[in-house]
Amino acid sequence: MPILTSTHTRTPAPPCRRSAAIAAVAMVAALSATAAGAQEDPRIHRGRQFAEANCAMCHAVGRFGDSPLAIAPPFRSLSLRYPVDDLEEALAEGIVTGHPTMPQVQLDTGQIADFLAYLKTLEK
Repeated sequence: MPILTSTHTRTPAPPCRRSAAIAAVAMVAALSATAAGAQEDPRIHRGRQFAEANCAMCHAVGRFGDSPLAIAPPFRSLSLRYPVDDLEEALAEGIVTGHPTMPQVQLDTGQIADFLAYLKTLEK
């Protein structure tokens, strides 16, 4: 067994190994921040669940992908057409316009707040 002396130095890790370690730490930090953000606002979670259950059959409700129904705009593009907050009144009264096959939808005030909170996350 070799005896270590004070002149013994440790060989640094190769650059690729350091880069992989840094990338892994960054990924864990990003995932933790995402999970923490989702836990901070339950309205966003409920809004996403509502969109997935009631809208995803026609609209792309996430950050990526095409709408299953070509004439139904992806939710991530709604803020390009008008301010998301302007949808509050239409949702409260019951949306009767939109694409021709869109069912009439009327939400209560809590559902509206949840849904708008979720839509705002898609603006970023």
